[in-house]
Amino acid sequence: MPLKLLVSDLQLFHDLGENQITVAIRIENQYEGSLPKGSLQQIEEALDSLSREHTRGIERVRLVGFISDPRLKGPFQATELPGLYHPRQGPKGPWLEIAVGVLLPTDKPFHKRIVPRLSFKSNLVALIFSLVGQHYHLTLRHSLKKTQLEPAVRMYTEKQLKLWNEKKHSWRARLFKPLQPTFERWAKGLQKRAAAEKKKSVASKS
Repeated sequence: MPLKLLVSDLQLFHDLGENQITVAIRIENQYEGSLPKGSLQQIEEALDSLSREHTRGIERVRLVGFISDPRLKGPFQATELPGLYHPRQGPKGPWLEIAVGVLLPTDKPFHKRIVPRLSFKSNLVALIFSLVGQHYHLTLRHSLKKTQLEPAVRMYTEKQLKLWNEKKHSWRARLFKPLQPTFERWAKGLQKRAAAEKKKSVASKS
């Protein structure tokens, strides 16, 4: 089965003063299976929702079955890694690689494939944000220490997902935004209560 290359180009515009430079982030679909409808459009929209500064320099997003890379040594196996950020190497710019086979497993029983398929697009967006977060912090935030990278990328991903969800569900966001501080206080209160009960339970057993 021939590989499907350069299925879509996302044109991103970077404003630099009065000049406007167009940079294309190519979306290369090399996954041989069938993608859920609208997957490529979801990637385009996710990239387009981010600041142009954060995606600057990224050449392409490549979809594959599983990631094959010499760096995959240690705790991560190819069948477990959903995505990988490839930094600049010489004249080749940075790019993102997504393993569809990890997000959408086909070797599991049918009932275990339902949830991944239903959550595929949401996981795809979260993965895009995470990989772009790595790119942003590694290339534009040089003062960041290595030990700070993982929590910084996690915070970046959560922030972008929150903005994404608010944009996608704007009427719900407008409806619930005034109540959000109350919800957060409730959540903190429940967490404190659960921690206190756990501590009390441990103390009673000792």
